[in-house]
Amino acid sequence: MDDRLISIIDDDESLRLALVGLVRSLGYRASGFGSAEEFLNSSDIAASSCLITDIQMPGLSGIELKHLLVERNYRLPVIMITGRADPSLRDRALASGAICLLKKPFEAAALLDCIERALAA
Repeated sequence: MDDRLISIIDDDESLRLALVGLVRSLGYRASGFGSAEEFLNSSDIAASSCLITDIQMPGLSGIELKHLLVERNYRLPVIMITGRADPSLRDRALASGAICLLKKPFEAAALLDCIERALAA
C-alpha cells in the first residue's frame, strides 16, 4: 500500500464514499470531506499528497478552493471532477492549475492515471 494520502471532497455522500473506497482499492490512503471548508479545517490538509475535488459544491467551489490553496502556499496537486460538460468550466478548471478534469461518470483507470500524474508532479 502506498502511504501517501489522497483527500477527496464531494458534497454527494454516496459518490464521496465510493471514491474513497476506489482510491483505497488502488492502494492509496484516502480520506473524504463533504465540503471544501471541512477539508480546510482538517489536519489532513498538510498531510495530503493529492486532492480530488468536485467543482460544483455549496460554499467554496473546487476552483475557488484551488485558488485559496495557492494563496495559502499549499502546493497540492488537484484533480477536479464535474458532472457538467461546459467547455468554459473545463477551461477555468485547467487555468486554475488542476492536473486533470474528469467528467462524471469516469472510469477507474482514468482516475488512476490522473492520480499518478498528480503524484509525479
